Amino acid sequence: MHTIRQCIEHHAAERADKTFLIAPDIEQDLSFAQLKTKADLIGNQLDRLGVEQGAKVAFLLNNGYWTAQIFLGVMASNRVIVPLNAVAGATQLQHVLSHSDAEIVFVSAEYRDKLKELMTVIDREILVIDCDDMNGPEWPEFSGRGATADAPASDDAALLLYTSGSTGLPKGAVLSHLAVTSGGANVAGGHQLDQDDRALCVLPVYHINGAMVTVSAPLVSGSSVVMPCRFSARTFWTLVAQYQCSWSSVVPTIIKYLLDRAHQEEFNFGHDKRLSCFRFGRSASAPLPAVVLKQWEDTFHVPMIETLGLTETAGTVATNPMPPLPRKPASVGLPYGNEIELVDEKGDFCSAGVPGELVIKGDNVLNHYYKNPEATQAAFMGEWFRTGDLGKKDKDGYLFITGRLKELIIRGGENIAPREIDDVLYKHDAILEAAAIGVDDDNYGQEVVACVVVRDGYNCNEQELKDFCEASVGKYKAPKTIYFFDDLPKGPSGKILRLKLPDLIASL
Repeated sequence: MHTIRQCIEHHAAERADKTFLIAPDIEQDLSFAQLKTKADLIGNQLDRLGVEQGAKVAFLLNNGYWTAQIFLGVMASNRVIVPLNAVAGATQLQHVLSHSDAEIVFVSAEYRDKLKELMTVIDREILVIDCDDMNGPEWPEFSGRGATADAPASDDAALLLYTSGSTGLPKGAVLSHLAVTSGGANVAGGHQLDQDDRALCVLPVYHINGAMVTVSAPLVSGSSVVMPCRFSARTFWTLVAQYQCSWSSVVPTIIKYLLDRAHQEEFNFGHDKRLSCFRFGRSASAPLPAVVLKQWEDTFHVPMIETLGLTETAGTVATNPMPPLPRKPASVGLPYGNEIELVDEKGDFCSAGVPGELVIKGDNVLNHYYKNPEATQAAFMGEWFRTGDLGKKDKDGYLFITGRLKELIIRGGENIAPREIDDVLYKHDAILEAAAIGVDDDNYGQEVVACVVVRDGYNCNEQELKDFCEASVGKYKAPKTIYFFDDLPKGPSGKILRLKLPDLIASL
C-alpha cells in the first residue's frame, strides 16, 4: 500500500465496520468503510468543481471529524493537501497561501475573518469553502468546468507542508504518497502498532507530527485514532480512559502540562484499571530533558519513547525501541525505516562517537521544496537529505542530537526561523540592529528572545516591540523577552554573531 487511496480501499475491504476515527467533541465516529465513502465524496466534489489532479487544496481548521476526512480525502483523490498553521502570523500565512498556488481553502467559522484578511493581499482567485465539523463542507451549488483525476501513483505529490527555515519565510516540502505512507509505516513499525491500538491525537494535523504520526500511522496499520479539536491537559487522561487509547504522541511542552496537573487527576496512575490500556507515550519535535523523562515515568508509570522526526522526512526517522529492549535517555534512538548517517564537513561518513551532520536516505524523504530549486539542491548530498542537525552515534548505533547547523528555534515543537523575527523588528523605525535567538526553557524546550540596538534619537520600550512582533508573526513566535544593548557582537564581515548573544545576555 503505497498511496493513501490504496490504504483506505484496503482497510474498507478488509475491516469495513472497524472504527477508524472518533471525534469526541461531537460524539461522532467513522468506520473504514465510511472513510472510503467520504473520501470518494470529496473527490467527486473536487471533480465537479473542475479541480485538476495535482492541484493544491488548503485547509484552515482545527483538528476534528471533517478535518481528518478532508486531509485524507484530498490526497486520496490525487490532489495535494496544504495544511495551514492556524496559530501562525499573518505574514507567514499570506506567504503560504500565495506561494502554494492553492485553488481552494476549507475554513471553519473560527478562522473565517482571519482568512478574509489574508485574502486581501492574494492576487489570484481562491475558492473559499466553509466547513462545519458536524455537517462538513458547504459545497458550492454551481458546477465548474469539470475534471477527472486518475488514481494516485506512489510518486505523485500528496502533501505540501511548509516548514520554517534559516532564511525566514517557510519552505514548502513536497511529500509523495510513498513518503506519506512510508512515514506512517515507520511509526507503526517502530512502535509495534497493530489493529487493536488506538491513538489519542492531541497535536494539530497541520503539523507533521499530528499529520503523519497520529493520522497516517493508524491508517497504514488499520488501527484507530481519537481526535479532539485541540489539546487539553484537563481532559487528556479522561479521553484515554473513556475511549481506551493505547498511546499518544506529544511534545515536551505537553508533557510538562500533564505533569503539572498530575496531582489534580482522579486516576491512580499505575494501578487504575481504566488506564491499563495506555501502553506508551511518544515524544518528538523538541529535545526531552532526561529529568522530565524520569518525572513522566515515575508519575504515570508508562514508558515515554523518545523519537526524531522532520517535516521533510514525513515524520519519524529514528526511535528508541519499545520495552523491554533498551532505551537511552537523551537519545532519539535508532534509525527506523530509513538510513541515517553522520557526515563531516567534507561529506565523509563519521565513525561511532565522532560528531557530524545527520543525513537521511529513504522512501519517506521529500521530493523537493516547492518552487525552490536552490533550496532543494542545497538540501541534498546525492541521495542523502541534509538535515542541518548535528549529532553522533554511540557504539550501539543510538543517535544523540548535539546541536544544529541551522539557526532554528524550536519552541514547543514548532520551528521558528530567527531571521523571520529579525525582519519584523527591522521594520520598526526605532530599531538599528536586531537578532532573535532561542534560550532554554523548562516549559517549551526553547523560548524566543530578541536582542536589539535602538537608533540614536529614537525611543521604544519592550512591550511596544513585543506587540509589534506579535501583530506580524503571531503570539507563539513573538519574543518573550527583548534585551536592549548599545551594540551587538559581530564577525569580520559585520554579521551579528548569534552564538555570542547568550553570553551577552548572561552578563546583564
